[in-house]
Amino acid sequence: MTDWMGWLVVAGVLVIAELFTGTFYLLMIAIGLSAGALAAFGGASGPLQTLSAAAVGLVATAVLHRSRFGKPARSNAARDPNVNLDIGGRVAVAHWRDGRARVMYRGALWDVELGPGALPEAGDYRIVEVLGNRLIVANA
Repeated sequence: MTDWMGWLVVAGVLVIAELFTGTFYLLMIAIGLSAGALAAFGGASGPLQTLSAAAVGLVATAVLHRSRFGKPARSNAARDPNVNLDIGGRVAVAHWRDGRARVMYRGALWDVELGPGALPEAGDYRIVEVLGNRLIVANA
C-alpha cells in the first residue's frame, strides 16, 4: 500500500468515528489527513506529508472552533421544551393574588406566576418557563 492510500484509510476511519460521536472535530482532522494524502500523491517526503496534514488539520479545527458549529448552543433550560417537558403544558387558574396563584398540576400543587405581558384573569394559561417549583405562565 502506498503512502497516500494509508493517509486516506486513516482519514476514512476518522470519518466513520465522527459519525458515531456527532462532533465535527474528527472530520476536520480527517480533512488534514486528506491533505497529507494529497501531499503523498504529489510525491512529497514523509515529513512534508506530516507537516501538511498537521497544518491543514489545525487550521480546519481552528476555523470550526470559531464558527457557530464549534460551540454548543447556550439556551436557557428553564425555557427549553427539549429539556423540560412541562413547557407548553396547560394549567387552569381560578384566581390570582398579586400576580401569583396556586394550581394543581400533574397531581401536585404548584406556585404560578405571570410571565411578561400576561393578564391576571381566571382561565387557562400556557406554561412558558419553569423556575424551581414555580411555573411561569402566559395567557393561552
